[in-house]
Amino acid sequence: MASRTAEYYRKTLAARKRRLKQQSAYQQTTKGKRIKTNANRLRNKLKIPVGDPRDAAHYKGSTTKGRPQLRSKNRASRTK
Repeated sequence: MASRTAEYYRKTLAARKRRLKQQSAYQQTTKGKRIKTNANRLRNKLKIPVGDPRDAAHYKGSTTKGRPQLRSKNRASRTK
């Protein structure tokens, strides 16, 4: 079951374009690059293939250590 936000972006082309443009700009900032680099580095270290239903979840305060965790559980902390 998809969330209401996911449904909104799936149905509304203009909103999806705005979100992707904003995300692209954010990933070009220093902070965005650092987050993306650390996430990819941990994913490679844990040998989690692309398309796997798990995320590479960092331990609190760490950018180098983590564990595989289901996406829904890992991302739930950001939707409170």
